[in-house]
Amino acid sequence: MTQLHVLNHRHSPLEQEKARRSGRVALVDSVAQLSDEDQATLRQILTQKYEFVDHASFHQPDAEQKIFEEAPAIQRPDTSWYHPVMDNLSDHREARAGGTVLLTAVEERALFLQFNYCRFRVCQLKVEIGSASVRSDPAREMLSWHRRAEGYREQIAQTNLALVLAMAKRTRMSEVDFADLVSEGNMALLRAVDKFDVARGFKFSTYACRAILKAFSRSGVKLSKYRQMFPTDFDPKLEKSDYFDRKREDDELGCVDELRRILQQNRADLSDIEQEVIQHRFAIGSEEDAARSLTLEQVGQIIGVTKERVRQIQNKALDKIRQTLESNYL
Repeated sequence: MTQLHVLNHRHSPLEQEKARRSGRVALVDSVAQLSDEDQATLRQILTQKYEFVDHASFHQPDAEQKIFEEAPAIQRPDTSWYHPVMDNLSDHREARAGGTVLLTAVEERALFLQFNYCRFRVCQLKVEIGSASVRSDPAREMLSWHRRAEGYREQIAQTNLALVLAMAKRTRMSEVDFADLVSEGNMALLRAVDKFDVARGFKFSTYACRAILKAFSRSGVKLSKYRQMFPTDFDPKLEKSDYFDRKREDDELGCVDELRRILQQNRADLSDIEQEVIQHRFAIGSEEDAARSLTLEQVGQIIGVTKERVRQIQNKALDKIRQTLESNYL
């Protein structure tokens, strides 16, 4: 297993615990003039564990020159092609051929040495600071090394993005959404970058593939346990009350019954022709309503007037019924 080296403050155990719980670090001199983002990053570095994978070359006098200046030029990947939910294997192959950079063993070794050396320098500066009061120069140097480390970490991850997609397509667990699977793979890839020991002589893809597949397996186990606890998918319709729908139906039925009583007892003072028009047009007015309502033209043929005249009679009758409902019942 990869050996991780952690360098802590030269504090007493009690001081370290207080600093960890409070999450605050005293900033003096011009450190307080840093941006809020830099101050938050600085506090995070100083109060949390910071890891790196050690290498013998880090402890040599000319380590920085050999690791950075004598390293080969490494091409940065083009990730514009990347799409997490890409589901077409041919699209994936075309994107990988067009945008992914394939590193040689020498380039990969140089990139990981640069990444871990930057983190090694951050840990060294944490030890040199040795107190809760951070001064300007060490703080700025620490932030510089940290930014460089994050840049190399991002470059390594972007170079191996196609690896996550390839493993996700190879696994294809039907019960896990493909986008969720890719997300788990990306997180596993970042953890693999942090823990990979280039001194062992293996390719990073060999180490990362196993880490990604294990992450997929853990995701499947979690989902399986969740399915056992909740075998039925969440259905929002089951959570919605139908009280208002039923109440509306009851009110509508009550209004129909009340309208029928108004017509039967002629509480709206409708004329005989108005009652006949309403009964034919809306098929209500008695306990045994007509089988269907009639059109204006059909009603006009029955009572011997035009359909426009039927519309006028109908509207006048409806106004009387509406006034009766509003005044007596609403």
